[in-house]
Formats: sequence, C-alpha cells, structure tokens
Amino acid sequence: MKNITNTRQEVLLMTTTGFASRQYSETDAPANAKNIPANEQLKQACWNGLLSELLPEIFSYSKKQGKMFLWQIREGRRFFALELSQFPGTLDKYESIDPYRFMEVQELN
Repeated sequence: MKNITNTRQEVLLMTTTGFASRQYSETDAPANAKNIPANEQLKQACWNGLLSELLPEIFSYSKKQGKMFLWQIREGRRFFALELSQFPGTLDKYESIDPYRFMEVQELN
C-alpha cells in the first residue's frame, strides 16, 4: 500500500489592512457586488479561486507538493483563517497559527 502524505497549509488574512479593502474583479460579478462589504468581497474572492492570484507566493511552493484546495475559511475578529490542503482533514490545534485555536491548548507557566 502506498503511503500518501497530505500537505496542509494555514494562512491568516488580516481584514483590517489595505490588502483586504482592495477591489476584486470577477468576470461573473453580480450588479450589486459594489454594495458588499470589503470583508465579504475578500471571502468571496478566496472561495472563487482568486487566492492563487492574490497570493502567488503561497502556491509556488505547493506546486512541488501537489495541488492544494481551500477547504475552510474561519472568521476571526480581525482576520480570516484559511485552511488549504490536498485532501480534507482536521487541523491539529497544537500546530495551528489561528490564535483562537492554539490558545485553547496553551499550557500555563
């Protein structure tokens, strides 16, 4: 049996920056797309596959590992936590960069 490795990547997109407030152009954008808040536009752009165009440096490494897919977007107070991987699965809280996840398991000094 062949041993399959699943490459996982987690990305935090800060929503209070100029990057998040940019205009994202889509070919099939609805007429009311200008009325959508900037955070929702960023989230829709990620789900619609524009993440590889917005952050090409993330996907240049993953081309060597295999195709990565966006499986989940968790919304924090001032960020989006994106989970990318080759196959669906769960992310270990101990290895997460999401502050809401790793603070749950942080040991007290």
